[in-house]
Amino acid sequence: MFEDIGKWINSKLEEIGEVTFLTIQTFTSFVKGRFNKKEVLVQMVAVGVNSIGVALVTAAFVGMVFAVQIASEFVKFGAGKVVGGVLGIAIARELAPTLTAVVFAARVGAAIAAELGTMKVTEQIDALYAMGSDPVKHLVVPRLLACTFMLPILTIFANIVGFVGGYFVAVYAVGINPIGFIDSASSLLSLNDILGGIFKAFVFGAIVAIVGCYKGLKCGGGAKGVGEATTKSVVLALLTIFIVNYFMSVLLFK
Repeated sequence: MFEDIGKWINSKLEEIGEVTFLTIQTFTSFVKGRFNKKEVLVQMVAVGVNSIGVALVTAAFVGMVFAVQIASEFVKFGAGKVVGGVLGIAIARELAPTLTAVVFAARVGAAIAAELGTMKVTEQIDALYAMGSDPVKHLVVPRLLACTFMLPILTIFANIVGFVGGYFVAVYAVGINPIGFIDSASSLLSLNDILGGIFKAFVFGAIVAIVGCYKGLKCGGGAKGVGEATTKSVVLALLTIFIVNYFMSVLLFK
């Protein structure tokens, strides 16, 4: 049993080291400008523009559900006037960046791992090495830049749509005074709350990109291996996002 535990710990430490090394390689290539700039634009469309629909639908209904849950309870205790502020803070700090990142990881992280995993098992990655090209600067850096740039933008849209969705539910379904709702949001919600959530999205985007690329580049075992790499990339990205989210929340909003 102890031998199995030791092997598991050793494999996880090795994986952490490999991910760290890939991250260092990626940022080094970015700083030196060694990446395909046109590919960055292509990836921005693929990971950002094509994710707008699902991200906004998710944000709208999350805001609506949250408003239903808190508005009714707050009204019972005579605190209906603070619903707008509580909703705004919750969306800006946690709901918009975290849930958008979850959707992003499920859609984009899986796609990155599947694409690079397919290239790996069909020996396209090995062909790049044989031609003297670095897969990191051609494949990883553009995806990292696209994810870290587009996820904060998606989060900004999610903030707006989630708040508007919560506003309509709170005002027209629960009966919250619309003026009081807006006044509460403007007094309780600060710029630091919004910027903190956007900064979270920046970090989450980097996590999704690095994890997806790492699992794709380490893929092996044919089609089955691609499927396993895709699943593992999503699971690992989500776990990392939730863990990092806690520590960032403590540091940013304590």
